[in-house]
Amino acid sequence: MPAIVTNKFRIHNSEQFSESFSESGANVYYMLLGRPQAFATSTRGDSRTDNEGSDSAPLTPADAIETEFFTFDDAIAAKKVASSDTSFVIPRRNWTTGTTYDYYRPDYGRRVTGGTTTQAANSGATNLFDSTFYVMSSAFNVYKCLENDNNTASTVEPTGTSTSILTTGDGYKWKYMYTLSASQQANFLSTDFMAVATNSTVAAAAVDGAVNIAKIKTAGSGGSNGTHTGVAIRGDGASGVATVTVSGGAVTAVAITTPGTGYTFAYIRNADIVSAGATSLSGAEIDIMVEPKGGHGKNAIKELGGFFVMLNTSFEGVESGSGSDVSAANDFRRVALLRDPTSGGSAASATTLRATKAIRFASSPTPGAFTVDQEINQATTGAVGKVVEYDSTNRVLYYIQTRFNDEGVDTNGNQTAFSGANVVSGVGGSTPTGTPDTSFSSTVNGSSFTSGYSASELDADSGDVMYIENRAPITRATDQTENVKLIIEF
Repeated sequence: MPAIVTNKFRIHNSEQFSESFSESGANVYYMLLGRPQAFATSTRGDSRTDNEGSDSAPLTPADAIETEFFTFDDAIAAKKVASSDTSFVIPRRNWTTGTTYDYYRPDYGRRVTGGTTTQAANSGATNLFDSTFYVMSSAFNVYKCLENDNNTASTVEPTGTSTSILTTGDGYKWKYMYTLSASQQANFLSTDFMAVATNSTVAAAAVDGAVNIAKIKTAGSGGSNGTHTGVAIRGDGASGVATVTVSGGAVTAVAITTPGTGYTFAYIRNADIVSAGATSLSGAEIDIMVEPKGGHGKNAIKELGGFFVMLNTSFEGVESGSGSDVSAANDFRRVALLRDPTSGGSAASATTLRATKAIRFASSPTPGAFTVDQEINQATTGAVGKVVEYDSTNRVLYYIQTRFNDEGVDTNGNQTAFSGANVVSGVGGSTPTGTPDTSFSSTVNGSSFTSGYSASELDADSGDVMYIENRAPITRATDQTENVKLIIEF
């Protein structure tokens, strides 16, 4: 049977997701950086290979069980996403002179009255939220287009924040909705998306069921010329009145003089125009643009299609105060969103989490100079790993272990943990070595060690992986910030 899931369901889902950051018993979300090693065709412990693309052309992650597990294997660090780091957003549309914008209609996608064709916008859109019916001005004001001067180009930028309908010199009519604050501009404005929020003043001025715009579908003929006032707007509302202008026997303009209230359907009858003085007029059809629930501006998120949520997370250098949690020594190629991960067996709550493992070396013999992305081996145990960072000052080696040869599995195809005072050796380069300091059980740069070893602060495979993005490598540095803007569409 014909059926749809409406846009309101999408709004509902976006609201539920947004609320999950702050409600009682809220979920905890972390943005994760990972994949310090290059994308390549890698060899597994059974000698078969997995093609993972290349740095110049990384593969789209598969929505598979394995993908979720593998996301933890080469994770570097994670940062908590606070409720203040989220916002409803909508596609960004900058007002640009010479552009013909669509206007608001409540019936896009329905059949045009009297026929079987579908009501479409000038752009061809058959859904309001696919149409270009709103803009952001150079002053970061957002306006809804109510009238586009019969599909002509907009040449006068809308300005001002009045709650009344704004008419510009190019014949357009606009409704001011809200203004992006300085914070929204800094945190929730990207090339493609912009924050959406309801302005309380605009919402308070909105009138439920008022009608302000009428469109001439069919002009009719034979009517008495003149400006005919007091034409009733019929429907399920009350008190709506219009003025209809007839010239050359046809309707040429319709102005709403009293918007009325309570309309969910409305129309102006040909007979009422005749009664107002357009004697002998026949065939006139007028469409009334019924407004959304509450009136224009009552709920900007619902009215403008806010079924997108942006998460804005900044990784600032090594994240001052986080100790060794966030490495700036290596690049990353993956961004992921985690929900409700654990740390040390309990719900994660720290602002940042180190996702690598670590070894503290003894001062004697002097450890060598391990380098990023270098393979490391421990001959006695057979353990294999990959260097993420080496802190020579504190003699701490941070590493990952994946499912591949030379990155995490031993010669038997097993992933074995580094352990004991067995020498760790780097493969290639200067072949550095280091001896784990098994007498060391303390904290170094925020990392807690037991007998020379420190587990990842992010428990492997905990929580849910909600989003994964593979990308070309991003080089980090202590004096730069990586701003991750994740837009989720519902």
